[in-house]
Amino acid sequence: MEKPTSIPEFYKDTSQLIPEPVKKEIGHFNIFRTEDLFRDSKPKALPYNRRAYYKISLIIGKNQAEYADKVVHIEHNALLFATPQIPYNWKPLDDKQSGMFCIFSEDFLTQNNSGILLKNLPVFKPGNVPIFFLNDEQIEDIRHIFNKMFREISSAYAFKYDLLRNYVLELIHNGQKLQPATALFNETNAHKRVSSLFIELLERQFPIEPPHQKLVFRSAKDYADQLAIHVNYLNKVLKLVTGKTTTELIIERIIKESKILLKHTDWNVSEIAYSLGFEEPSHFNNLFKKHTTLSPRAFRTEI
Repeated sequence: MEKPTSIPEFYKDTSQLIPEPVKKEIGHFNIFRTEDLFRDSKPKALPYNRRAYYKISLIIGKNQAEYADKVVHIEHNALLFATPQIPYNWKPLDDKQSGMFCIFSEDFLTQNNSGILLKNLPVFKPGNVPIFFLNDEQIEDIRHIFNKMFREISSAYAFKYDLLRNYVLELIHNGQKLQPATALFNETNAHKRVSSLFIELLERQFPIEPPHQKLVFRSAKDYADQLAIHVNYLNKVLKLVTGKTTTELIIERIIKESKILLKHTDWNVSEIAYSLGFEEPSHFNNLFKKHTTLSPRAFRTEI
């Protein structure tokens, strides 16, 4: 099963980049110039993978971003906010790509005990398309913030990490003041893309590891909200593509995971039920027996 693209893996893929990241003990932050990525090669498409970090990008160039059932065309200048919770594909449409971007972990922005929850900020909330087109004045404002970040990350100022957090928040607030992009349309391949991204979101929750870990998305609506589409549309698409409803696919994957946990761990049935999102073990027992003809305990005994 595909693992999330971690921050170390990001650096492995961009090893030619120079800036040093902020120290691990205060969360991760770093900043880059887009053209540095393509010094020795042409810009290439970045298909969706499970990124484990947040990213804010100043985009200068012609590009296309594909979300679940939407496509955004960027003709020149835009500001993009990427989050681990919202999948998308990225395609550069010409060789003239420039701009700047920063990546950071969630704990970097919460080190100052501000109580900020990134997933609750409008630019990172599921249901929004977090791309904002920029006019000449706006692009200079955003470029100025990024340039301040570049200067600060290499400075010797004792409180530079706090200042860098403020610059990240300044970018976020600038984005939230902008109107969302409106160049959205459906494509003929939208059904396949919706189905593919649903499976990515479903698989991203597994494997369940420590007993205290709990499944985040349980219902069809949970997944529809993450993909920024209506739950009825998600059901229709998955039925057309897979022959199964959203709920059937979710249950099928939960049953598969529960068999793995029963076979390969010593967790008791209550711990497994909780980790799979069941508040009452009896609800888990009933579901498991309905789909396997055995109770969880009987299944474990049999194997």
